[in-house]
Amino acid sequence: MDDDEWLAKRFEKHRPRLQAVAYRMLGSLADADDAVQDASLRLSQSGPDTIDDLGAWLTTVVARECLHILRSRRHRREESFESRLPDPIITPDEKTDPEQEAVLADSVGLALLVVLDHLSPAERMAFVLHDMFAVPFEEIARTVGRTPAAVRQLASRARRRVQAAEIRAPDSDRARQRQVVEAFFAASRAGDFAGLVEVLDRDVVLRADLGSGQRPLVVHGAQSVAKWARSPRGAQVYPVLVNGAVGAVVAVNGRPFAVLAFTVVGGKIVEIDGIRDADRLSRIAAAAATGM
Repeated sequence: MDDDEWLAKRFEKHRPRLQAVAYRMLGSLADADDAVQDASLRLSQSGPDTIDDLGAWLTTVVARECLHILRSRRHRREESFESRLPDPIITPDEKTDPEQEAVLADSVGLALLVVLDHLSPAERMAFVLHDMFAVPFEEIARTVGRTPAAVRQLASRARRRVQAAEIRAPDSDRARQRQVVEAFFAASRAGDFAGLVEVLDRDVVLRADLGSGQRPLVVHGAQSVAKWARSPRGAQVYPVLVNGAVGAVVAVNGRPFAVLAFTVVGGKIVEIDGIRDADRLSRIAAAAATGM
């Protein structure tokens, strides 16, 4: 085995953790892949014998690249990232491979990613690295160029904002969640307004990224959400997991039409997050294509 092959194998052992860090930092699968590939390139250009802790070194490289991307977004005021839902990770229902499970660990649902999107880049880095990956404040301080005390304050502010969001945890019985979602789609196909209202929480929230420069759709309340929940003619629904939660890919004529994620609490749907952007769907629904 030559040196390049040996180094590549060492890197691959750390890839799942690096992808998990980058995805939580950026909420974009493409950007997360770029950050991880950047770390791979930097490793190939460095002297590995001079690196004491390869995992920590790679995490720092990925974190710095993520911080650069986040700051660039803010500098350019990218409305596409400010208004859209983060990229969901779609897996076949009840089937995830080890790499996907690493990315989905710690219940990194879409609701949490939405909250993280509203943190400053430095706050997001401090929270993700320390609270999610137990990176010491001293190491984070070197990455962001601040003192450990300042980084501790960043993480504390981020933590308070996450807690204030009161993200609701879904029911633990995934089979029961799936039954509720199936009842939702059955009522949607039948045009059963009363049936839709029955499975929706009174204060349900629907958020949808419609794409094509359109403002995101946000609808509150069971009556209002039920009016929007009509399946297109000829729609086919494929059960999937969306960031580990019960979801579905809706297809029309064999092409993805929407990706939906559901939060079910107390046997009622309390949140629906959807993506209708055709360009994004062509990428993020690929993981479910084999089941369609």
